[in-house]
Amino acid sequence: MIANIIMAVAALGFAAVTLNPKLLRSDIWRATVTPLASIIGSGFLVAGPILGHAAGHWAFLGMAGLCLVSWIFGMAIRENIRRAEPMLVDQVSNAIDWLDWAASLALAFAYFVSVAYYLDLLSAFALKGLGIVNPDIGRLVTTAIIGTLGVLGLFGGLRWLEHVELGAVGIKLALIGGVIAALFYTDGADLFAGTLPFEKTANVHGFEAVQILLGLIILVQGFETSRYLGASYDRETRVKTMRNAQLIAFVIYIVFIALLTPWLDGQLPSKGGETHIIDLLRPVGTFIPIFVIGAALTSQLSAAVADMNGASGLLHGALKRVPISFAYVICAGASIAIVWSTSIFGVIVWASKAFVLYYGIQSVTACAVEIIDAKPTRWWRVALFGAVTLLAVAVLVLGKSAEG
Repeated sequence: MIANIIMAVAALGFAAVTLNPKLLRSDIWRATVTPLASIIGSGFLVAGPILGHAAGHWAFLGMAGLCLVSWIFGMAIRENIRRAEPMLVDQVSNAIDWLDWAASLALAFAYFVSVAYYLDLLSAFALKGLGIVNPDIGRLVTTAIIGTLGVLGLFGGLRWLEHVELGAVGIKLALIGGVIAALFYTDGADLFAGTLPFEKTANVHGFEAVQILLGLIILVQGFETSRYLGASYDRETRVKTMRNAQLIAFVIYIVFIALLTPWLDGQLPSKGGETHIIDLLRPVGTFIPIFVIGAALTSQLSAAVADMNGASGLLHGALKRVPISFAYVICAGASIAIVWSTSIFGVIVWASKAFVLYYGIQSVTACAVEIIDAKPTRWWRVALFGAVTLLAVAVLVLGKSAEG
């Protein structure tokens, strides 16, 4: 009962901040919200059970490791905002132009996968709220949603949905804040009473656990959207707000996973594993299902719409002969095919690898910029971004699904 009250009061308090009109009108906040919305769009929902399965009571360290990897990839993209973008405008190098074209295609494909991922989760959590846990029904619902978005996109009807992002992020942050507050109270009470459990261990160990963690980059993906906000914000604003978005997301994730750890059971059910967090946290308070499902519904649709818009725009930009309206149809068809090709955990790994392919190309671009730039080459930076490229290759080769 007390946890429910704390959850509700904390959520209202956070909402008063995140939905404050003055904050919503701030250019810095608006530029921060776009990458932040993607970074915490879905990881909050699935990170706990998967990390509990792979890392057990060290789940928070696994989350911290993922945050560190994403920060390193973010360094390459921030470097390219500052230095590669002017080169692209001035057409300084064919190599930089080609790498940017390749990165656009890679990101378009990554968005195909992420649309499937986001809407798969939306369907799973919506059906969980109705007491239905059935992957095939979930795929049918996901297919219907993607098909509808594809048809709307074909007739130019998706752009208006992007405007709900600011409000959706504010609500989602408030709901997450409420859950974290309730966990803080419950964990503290259990710790004081000497009943806080820490004996839970992972179901996988050694190198296999590392492989699963490498396949979870999608949980901290989204910061790259700042690279494509040049029409609205200058370069330094985008660099600053990308950094802010990553730091805010890292704090939320690590605190949440640390507080969630005592509730993890190391299990990842073959059916309903993606919504297992609801079952894990149900003892915390009766509001948990409402808050978690509410966070899912307020985040996944807007994130999917943003990525479908992004994928269609990138595809049209990279392949000029593809009309923007038909690009939506291509995106919808590809996403539906992905939904029916594998489980949600398979989609997570596909999405992670697709985004890491893009990050790897961005890292190669950062190396090329350092070498091509007229200024003296700083070889330590070439070595740094070369190492980041090798990290991307490692994820592509070694990352695996939590289902095996």
